[in-house]
Amino acid sequence: MNRSDLIERLAGQKGLSLNTADAIIHEIFNSMAETLIAGNRIEIRGFGSFEIRQYDGYSGRNPKTGLEVTVKPKKMPFFKVGKELKERIK
Repeated sequence: MNRSDLIERLAGQKGLSLNTADAIIHEIFNSMAETLIAGNRIEIRGFGSFEIRQYDGYSGRNPKTGLEVTVKPKKMPFFKVGKELKERIK
């Protein structure tokens, strides 16, 4: 499922126009992104949680050339599936 599928499903199930459903989905995703950018955690009970994890820099190798490269520290989003969703998927 992609974003447009989600918009169509929301519009169909709730009797909304596609523009209204698009605005709702857009607001939800923007709010989630802003929360993560601010360094806060998002928890949706029964679905899962999102957080930003900090990874330290390290020395690695370019697999193509074998040259040593320095990988800078980075922040990456992380999703942990919730118990209810995990059980539903089984």
